[in-house]
Amino acid sequence: MSLYFGLNLIFLVLPLVSGEQLSSKECEDLGFTGLALCSDCNTFAEYVKDDALVSDCRKCCTEDSDDSSNKIFYAGAIIEVCLRKLVFYPEIAGFIEEEKDHFPSVKVQSIFNSPPKLVMLDSDGEQKETIRLDNWKREHIRTFLREKVKPGSSAI
Repeated sequence: MSLYFGLNLIFLVLPLVSGEQLSSKECEDLGFTGLALCSDCNTFAEYVKDDALVSDCRKCCTEDSDDSSNKIFYAGAIIEVCLRKLVFYPEIAGFIEEEKDHFPSVKVQSIFNSPPKLVMLDSDGEQKETIRLDNWKREHIRTFLREKVKPGSSAI
């Protein structure tokens, strides 16, 4: 059991030690365009128990500054999804049908042939980050929006 733990630790720490970074295109292809800060990868790791995904996230993130006021928040968000493909994403469909109303500053937009994405908006309604939601669970979407979208903001 300790060998298993040791190997897992090595594989989780190795990318951090080696400093391996992926290009922005590679990160976008993996769906990590919106998780810019490494602290976001830590939050991601708490909810998504997939070491490979977390490792990819860490290869795409930038270190946080020591200034805690530098934490990024958004005024709103748009869930972009192709309604024809929504049947293949039951977690996202469940969130949209049952929980989206708890987030008044989050809108749903149908984009033909688009993979499910979360477009994060600033206070002017301008796009700031895009995050792919393909493998996210409903509770991960809910938690991420609670932590990242300012309550009561209306950017849309």
